[in-house]
Amino acid sequence: MNRGLWSGAISFGLLNVPVVLMSSKEKQRLSFHMLDKRDFAPIGYKQINKATGKEVTRKNIVKGYEYEKSKFVVVEKSDFVAANPKATQTVDIEDFVDLDDLDVLLFEKPYYLVPGKNGEKGYVLLHKVLQESKKVAIATFVLRNRQHLSALMAKGPYLILETLRFAHEVLGVKDADFLDTAKLARVKVSPREVKMAQALVAEMTSKWQPEKYKDTYQNDLQKLIQRKIKSGKTQEVAEIDAPEATDTNVVDLMPLLQKSLKANLRGRSRSKRKSSARAHA
Repeated sequence: MNRGLWSGAISFGLLNVPVVLMSSKEKQRLSFHMLDKRDFAPIGYKQINKATGKEVTRKNIVKGYEYEKSKFVVVEKSDFVAANPKATQTVDIEDFVDLDDLDVLLFEKPYYLVPGKNGEKGYVLLHKVLQESKKVAIATFVLRNRQHLSALMAKGPYLILETLRFAHEVLGVKDADFLDTAKLARVKVSPREVKMAQALVAEMTSKWQPEKYKDTYQNDLQKLIQRKIKSGKTQEVAEIDAPEATDTNVVDLMPLLQKSLKANLRGRSRSKRKSSARAHA
């Protein structure tokens, strides 16, 4: 088994189910090093004591809470556990809710949960209950010295833990003030435009296949890097003009919608012809 990020137990009533938290991330994006442009030497980072100007090693660095100007309380690693041992060791289920009731703005990051030592039966029980009830368990737990709100749900054979933002961390739609709603209210959309737009949506609707979508920019960037490596020298890359934004406040959106629909139909027709040609090859 791969090394887990956290281990503890799911507190489910009086039942404690040992679990291990696993990352759901499969592949890292391209990473870059900071270099000095004059000689391309790597840029290093040092932790400096501001009083002496000397470098401080990691083992001599502690966390301090400034409770008054220039007055600190040192908080050791053990203090983060001692503050609330239960919170650091358990995923404490507080409620069960319908998934549809969760605001998508709260979703943050998914993890896999796997059974810990002797946790298989409790894991299967909770998975079965969540799957059959179509409910999501809302829980809290501490990861890396920070308490997280989370949602536990059944997906395939796994229990998934999705960390959630607390409500106070998210600007809700009712409180957001980015739109001029009065101006939007004066915008008129004709029934013909709505009908054409609906036809375009219907034509572009397909079954959700997440593996179909690729991070093409990362691939293109990787190819560009490889070209630089092969050339042995730095090459200047021509800038590409950004696509012009569509003015959706034009009087008549029909031409744009019709053009989009026709282009999409042509694209699908070409795809079908290619598929048919391959099938008969």
